[in-house]
Amino acid sequence: MSQTSVPRCPVLDPTGSDAHAEAAALRARGPAVLVELPGPVHAWSVTRHDVIQALTGDPRVSRDFRRHWPGHTEVPEGWPLAALTFQESFFNAYGEEHHKSRGRIAPAFSPRRVGKLRTQVQATTDRLVEALAALPPGTTVDLRRALSLPLTMTVICDLFGVPDHLRTRLGTAIDDVLDSTVPQDQMLVRLTELYDRLSELLQYKREHPAVDLTGDLLLSPGPDDLPMSEPELLGTLLAMIGAGYETAVNLITSAVHALLTHPEHLTARHEGKITWRDIVEETLRIEGPAMHIPMRYAIEDIDLGEGTVIPRGAPIIIGFAAAGRDPAHHPDPDHFNPARPDKDHLAFGHGPHFCLGAHLARLETEVALSTLFARLPDLTLAHPDHQPTRVASIIVNGLAELEVVPRPK
Repeated sequence: MSQTSVPRCPVLDPTGSDAHAEAAALRARGPAVLVELPGPVHAWSVTRHDVIQALTGDPRVSRDFRRHWPGHTEVPEGWPLAALTFQESFFNAYGEEHHKSRGRIAPAFSPRRVGKLRTQVQATTDRLVEALAALPPGTTVDLRRALSLPLTMTVICDLFGVPDHLRTRLGTAIDDVLDSTVPQDQMLVRLTELYDRLSELLQYKREHPAVDLTGDLLLSPGPDDLPMSEPELLGTLLAMIGAGYETAVNLITSAVHALLTHPEHLTARHEGKITWRDIVEETLRIEGPAMHIPMRYAIEDIDLGEGTVIPRGAPIIIGFAAAGRDPAHHPDPDHFNPARPDKDHLAFGHGPHFCLGAHLARLETEVALSTLFARLPDLTLAHPDHQPTRVASIIVNGLAELEVVPRPK
């Protein structure tokens, strides 16, 4: 169906200000609902846990826009979701091509390799938390910018060998292209800035080779394989640095907010009734750090029942953060309860495209939470009656800021 001939349908709020309520309304309408995204671009939104799980493991669903989304040529320049949708990397590959490309990256994020990073993650966390502890009593600070962001950015940039002079600019450029409220002309500028920074990183690494993940990408994987093309290198760096940074920064910030608004769970943790892993998994269930991951495409007509058929060639957006709040899967889904026996979620995806950085995000969050609340047991919200501003994005799900008082007066 042409983008210009789609009937009236729900319009997703580009600010993401009430994404969970929006997802609940879509979930009630059916297993998939045709919606309008910024652009405008139309796609089938999927918010039910069981349908998400089925589609993300279904070989009839692809992420390769060139092969399986005929309508991609009609998308306007500067489309707010272009950065993830049109990047050239394993992230948007299909079948054997995806399996082979992903295989180049996956070993670096195995549980064993990630476990070796604990000392580094702990040292960075200790430094950042000590800086919070050194603030004068009564000082208000944004925890996202003081802990969550610098911790996750430091870890992922160390892994990929990003030099110090590029880290802040690269992180800002990634944040900028995830804002789905930006007009198309401004988004073109932001996309250019992002790829300029990624190109600058590649140039730096070619001039300063080192043992890191960017250096690995620049090498041919085998004697009979060609090196990655420049677009594929840029897309892979965006996928890995962006996902590794954005996922964890939102997860840490959401977990701290949940604990400070439900202090009884901190008490339960101190009494040994629950673990930090329980808290991390429940945060992933109730506030998954990615709301809608664009895009997937139907290779053939897919009948989901209830009179819903996603037609061949149609784009699909998956509401991963919505899955954890599906009342058909979890009782009392909007209540934060780390003690619940079933904290099953799809926050890191499912199937062949399961997030490679899941182990690292969990490690960073467990270390951040345990260190923060051990060193600053009196940490409080600066504005307990105020709901923090959320990140203005359809793609990511999290708080744009979290003002806290590390040491009350």
